[in-house]
Amino acid sequence: MILGLLVIIGLLVTRIGMAPAPVALPEGIALPQGARAEAITLSQEWVIVLTREGEALFYSRRTGALRHSLALPAQ
Repeated sequence: MILGLLVIIGLLVTRIGMAPAPVALPEGIALPQGARAEAITLSQEWVIVLTREGEALFYSRRTGALRHSLALPAQ
C-alpha cells in the first residue's frame, strides 16, 4: 500500500513538472467586414469563430484562411 502511494506521488511530481505542448495557431485570422467575434474554439484542423451576427466561420488552423461559413438559425 505504501509502495502504491509512493508510485502515485512520483507520477504526479513528474507529470506536473512537464510543460504542456504548445498550441499551434495561425499567424492571424481576418474576420469579414463588420463581423464581431463572440466565441472561438479550436479543433485539430479548424479555428471556429462564432459571430454576434449569427454565423459560424471555419478557418484553417494551419493557414488561417477562411474555408467555410455557416449561417446559424435565429432563436
